[in-house]
Amino acid sequence: MDDLAQDLAEFITAAPSPYHAVGEAVRRLEAAGFTEQAEAGPWTGGSGGRYLVRDGTVLAWYVPATAPTGTPLRVFAAHTDSPTLRVKPVPDVGRGGWRQVAVEVYGGAIWNSWLDRDLGLAGRLALYDGSTVLVDVHRPLLRVPQLAIHLDRSVNQGLKLDAQQHLLPIWGLGSPAEGDLIEFLASEVDIDPADVAAHDLVVHDVTPPARIGEELELLAAPRLDNLASVHAGISALLAAAATAELAVIPVFVGFDHEEIGSGSATGAAGPLLENLLTRLAGGFDARGEAFAASRCLSVDVTHAAHPNYLELHDPTHQSLPNGGPALKVNANQRYATDAPGAAAWQRACRDAGVPTQVFVGKNTVPCGTTVGPIMATRLGIRTVDVGIPVLSMHSARELCGVADPGMLMAAATAFLTDPV
Repeated sequence: MDDLAQDLAEFITAAPSPYHAVGEAVRRLEAAGFTEQAEAGPWTGGSGGRYLVRDGTVLAWYVPATAPTGTPLRVFAAHTDSPTLRVKPVPDVGRGGWRQVAVEVYGGAIWNSWLDRDLGLAGRLALYDGSTVLVDVHRPLLRVPQLAIHLDRSVNQGLKLDAQQHLLPIWGLGSPAEGDLIEFLASEVDIDPADVAAHDLVVHDVTPPARIGEELELLAAPRLDNLASVHAGISALLAAAATAELAVIPVFVGFDHEEIGSGSATGAAGPLLENLLTRLAGGFDARGEAFAASRCLSVDVTHAAHPNYLELHDPTHQSLPNGGPALKVNANQRYATDAPGAAAWQRACRDAGVPTQVFVGKNTVPCGTTVGPIMATRLGIRTVDVGIPVLSMHSARELCGVADPGMLMAAATAFLTDPV
């Protein structure tokens, strides 16, 4: 379990943006012998491990040598994006003698958690020749400064932030000049700034992940939502691919844009996963039978019971770190779990020797949602929602149990290989 937590910490550090998360996933897949399926190229059939990438989304699968047409599918779905500040197309701004970076809020973060932190910048630069270059300034570069209490005596009675005015990070002194930021980033990756046509850049916390607590039983890190699930899914797929006499086709997908509703070409509401699963099932005419025997595991973090706010949790459906990944249930289908799906998850946990918990939101506190209901609606495949418990969800730094990554990976491996 300690090894998996350390490996998760390394994965998170290597993945400050969705594009870097995809890059790290691909590195691990290729090291295990998986090969790329080009989306625009001819379909590579046959057995073995493949992966497909589009932007911040990655899909990977393993076809056993004995898999006939209509083999059931076992899908692990997560998302690569996290709430953050995204750099605007014209980034160079400033006031009062300070150079700043224009940003736009992405997703629903706890914005006060981003104040007075050492922040880096990561993403991709799109060049005029059609290529893209990853860039990661993984050192203190930016800071969103908070107002001193002497200038706002009411700050501890409730901080209010204007997303347009109060979240602009500073990165130096002087007057802003158009092109400064791109010129700086181009120099970081040794390219000519004149070659850069556009960019997708996000701000990220550069404080390393750390184990905390008297027994070091907790892991504090950025982007646990939802890189903890991406990491577990890739690890489980690789373990499933090594399973002898595999009777199903295990599939992993890490979607982009979940934090903003999944409505994009690379989000869960888009066509990528459906297109892949249709091909793996043997075509449109054959997919009905295969889909009926298939299952999806939608994996996203869930709320750990907060000791300072227990009144916001259901008294009989609370979850804690290191108690096992939690089954997520909502009667209004904010989570896709039903009883047969829950039974499949319970069987996977039993077979893996992993404990599990059940999370249900308090009736008076509406819960969030995941890619699970979207996939279930689009594909008609039975889907179950699960996730590890975390504190401070959508903060710049979140908290989970050290044992959670290993338990999630073990249970997910059992799910991806389950022939029942």
